[in-house]
Amino acid sequence: MSFTRAIGKAFGLVLTQLVRLLTLSGVHPNALTLIGLVVNGVAAWILARGEFLYGGLVILCAAVFDLTDGAVARNANKVTRFGAFLDSVMDRYSDLIILTGLLVHYARIDRFSYIVLTAVVMIGSVLVSYSRARAENLIPSCKVGFLERPERIVLLIIGSLFDRMAAVLWVMAFLSNLTVVHRIVHTWKESRRVRQAEHAAAGAENQDASLNSAPAGQAELQEGYRSA
Repeated sequence: MSFTRAIGKAFGLVLTQLVRLLTLSGVHPNALTLIGLVVNGVAAWILARGEFLYGGLVILCAAVFDLTDGAVARNANKVTRFGAFLDSVMDRYSDLIILTGLLVHYARIDRFSYIVLTAVVMIGSVLVSYSRARAENLIPSCKVGFLERPERIVLLIIGSLFDRMAAVLWVMAFLSNLTVVHRIVHTWKESRRVRQAEHAAAGAENQDASLNSAPAGQAELQEGYRSA
């Protein structure tokens, strides 16, 4: 077993036990979601002060709540449509609050270029989520693209803990907007495929309707041609 796989397995076991304890405690999954938002707010305040190491540790703590709320809901049989909606909205708030903390930090130290860079990351982060939500009103699924929320959180933690936030922001700005473009192209292709399938189904229905409305002898004759 590789070292990284061992770490992943150990983390998975710890997370499983934590989910079990939270489920037994009776805490509501929505409460975990809201606690995660508050903790991310604290992280944003720390980042705004320029204390990236501590900010990264707090983001890591907040990620625990992000990882457990859904699992606790499933284990406690408390999965609801509103809970899923609340989780998604609070995730967006958490993302933007953390990035706002970075905006404040770069404004305090008068780094205009990084203010613009962080704003580009904010745009990409919001549109990654929005493009999927909007696309799935038109097509069955739009999960394509690399930089979804878990990857963004991991990058922010790495940038904070290892003092490489500037490099991380460049990566996030590029990959998040690339993910949006990927989803646009995917939705265009899938919507064309869905439209073609709908047209084919409509054509088949029209053909069946014409057979049903034709005189009995003519319908039998047409059926004979189709089966020949």
